[in-house]
Amino acid sequence: MERITPKVDLAFKKIFGVEENKDLLIALINATVSKEDQVVDVTLLNPYNPKNFRTDKLSILDIKAISEKGKRFNIEIQITDEADYDKRALYYWAKLYTDQLKVSQDYSTLNKAIGIHILNFVSITDNQKYHNVFRITEQESGLPYFRDLELHTIELTKFSKDPEEDLNSLLKKIKTSLDIWTAFLTRHDLLNKDNLPGPLAIHTLKKALHILDTLNLTDEERMAYEDHLK
Repeated sequence: MERITPKVDLAFKKIFGVEENKDLLIALINATVSKEDQVVDVTLLNPYNPKNFRTDKLSILDIKAISEKGKRFNIEIQITDEADYDKRALYYWAKLYTDQLKVSQDYSTLNKAIGIHILNFVSITDNQKYHNVFRITEQESGLPYFRDLELHTIELTKFSKDPEEDLNSLLKKIKTSLDIWTAFLTRHDLLNKDNLPGPLAIHTLKKALHILDTLNLTDEERMAYEDHLK
C-alpha cells in the first residue's frame, strides 16, 4: 500500500487526536488562530456530540478539545466535497458552544468556540486565499460584538494545486507556521524527516512525519482507511 496520507480522517486523528501527540494538536491550533486565542495546553474531549433528545441528529467530530482557559476547539478534516458544508460547519460550532452550558449555569460561563475545517476541495470560490477566518461583525461598521463565534476554513487544494511541484517550489510558499502544517497535509511525500530544509526543520513536523512513517493500522482500520480514500 502507498504511504498513508494524513488527509484521511482516520490517519489525521491518529496523528493529531491522541493524548501522546497533544503537542502536535497544540502546534496546529496555534498556527491557525490569532494571538489572543493561542493555547498552552489542551484536553481532548469525547468527539461524540450528545443527543439531548431521541430525534436529535448524532454528530461525531474528528477532534474536540478544550484549552487551559476553557476555549473549545473542533478540528475537522474533509476529503470530498459535500453539499452545504457551510451549514455542517455551523451546526458543529453550535453544538460545541451550547453543550458547554449545564443546568443552572449562567450564560457568563460560556467560552469562545472555534471551528477549524480543513478541506481537500475548494469551498469558497470568491477568493484564492487558502485560509479564511469568519466572525460575526456589524454589517456597516464591522464592529465585532458576538465574539465567541469563529470559524476557520483551510482549503488544501488552494495551497498545493500542482501534483508535479517539487520541494523547491513548495519551500517558496512557506511563510507561516500554518503554511508548514498545510505543506505536511498536502505534500508529505516530498518531506523527509531526517533531511528537512531550514524553514521546515521543526521538532513537531519531524514528529508528525515519524508518526506517519510508522503508523500501524489494524486490519479493520486499514479497511476503513482504504474505503475513505476511495
